[in-house]
Amino acid sequence: MKNNIKQLGYFLVSIFVILILYLSYVVVQQGEALATHPQNRRLAAREAAIIRGTIFDRQGTVLAETQWDGHQGKRVYRMEGTVSPFAQVIGYVSDRYGSAGLEASYGKELLGLTDADAIENLLDKILNRTPRGNDLVLTLDATLQKVALEALKGRKGAVVALDPRDGSILAMVSSPAYNTNAIGDAKVWDQLNGDELNAPLLNRAAQGAYAPGSVIKLVTGAGLLEQQKIQPQDTIQCPGYTIVDGYKMVDNRAHGTVDFNKALALSCNTYFAQGGMKLGWKGFLEQADRFGLTAAPEIGLPVRAGTLAAAKRQTQSQLAETSFGQGDTLISPLHMAMVGSAIAHQGMIMKPYLVQAVRKPDGTPVRSMEPAQWLRATTPEVAAQITQGMISSVEWGTATAAAIPGVKVAGKTGTAETKSEKDPNSLPHAWFVGFAPADQPSIALAVVVEKAGSGAVVAAPIAREVMAAALKSR
Repeated sequence: MKNNIKQLGYFLVSIFVILILYLSYVVVQQGEALATHPQNRRLAAREAAIIRGTIFDRQGTVLAETQWDGHQGKRVYRMEGTVSPFAQVIGYVSDRYGSAGLEASYGKELLGLTDADAIENLLDKILNRTPRGNDLVLTLDATLQKVALEALKGRKGAVVALDPRDGSILAMVSSPAYNTNAIGDAKVWDQLNGDELNAPLLNRAAQGAYAPGSVIKLVTGAGLLEQQKIQPQDTIQCPGYTIVDGYKMVDNRAHGTVDFNKALALSCNTYFAQGGMKLGWKGFLEQADRFGLTAAPEIGLPVRAGTLAAAKRQTQSQLAETSFGQGDTLISPLHMAMVGSAIAHQGMIMKPYLVQAVRKPDGTPVRSMEPAQWLRATTPEVAAQITQGMISSVEWGTATAAAIPGVKVAGKTGTAETKSEKDPNSLPHAWFVGFAPADQPSIALAVVVEKAGSGAVVAAPIAREVMAAALKSR
């Protein structure tokens, strides 16, 4: 009998110890995440008594603010017509559906609940005044965001524009957008959440997964030149196709004799397929890593890291296709914008960022973002060689629709095939990656329009509009 009681005692003590360890783990390891989770009702109740901070663009334009009426606040977002150009970036705050975007990831700052706000919060309690959160100043330009969204004309796709000199994100547009002011309406929410075809809640700019088509040739080309697998003046004969492992890969046309510059300007698949074979999988993957294609930079929003062919599928034919942007490769527009910024900034990718500063309502700085180098993608010499090919592409190659009068533009088009057995008539994704002015770049961007046709016809004109607007305002 005594043994049974002793065993029961040991069992109860063990359970008690396990419970203490588990609760300690929850408090120490997961406490902050649970406390600030968008679905935490305690946080929502506490937030109801706080004037949430205002969100501004880089020029001081109000993008989101809390309009306070008595003891209740209403979050109001900047609109353009019936939608918000910032919908997937800034996100929303809803009593019923939680929060998303920067509203979620910077929730503590916007509510003034960081450690730095502790004294201010104590004074609010003592003085019985309504607490007010911190403001955010973004790197985005409201005018540029509007131009980009309008240029997409409601088609599914994305535009990402960066300042290659410091990594600040000037525009991040995902289309279709939606009305963030209507999120609290159950019918609107159900419609947005249930629209699997258009997926308006998805931030295509940072989380989209697209075959890159010929814009990946910027990465392949950098690898070929940097690893000295070719010399820029080396030529090949392009008959309009190449055969790898018995598989015939058809080019867009027969280009005849091509060197590096002509191959980039006219987007010769044969040249880069053969070049990719010289690089080998090891060389190509190393170059992709240098450009950060498989990394997920921290920008305050979820970012999908790019994916390449799995090891078991790294065949020679897959390598050839990958080298000119087909195969299993899936990349986000943000990553391709960073590729463009690397070429524009002499081979260096600056760390991309969306939030320029966190500050108190009176303007006192709390935290500011300092530009920082992220990755050395290639050498200045290789970047200069690729830039020349991109300039040629805009002047007489596939990207002439991106030309801006009086401005030297560097660009690369892409047309990524999307046909499958289930959808044999699917149009390709239209891509453009480029920067301007080519000699002193202040904007680098990527444009993708889903299943819209040729990059030269569809994406390049969008890029021209966005670059022209950026250069006019800066």
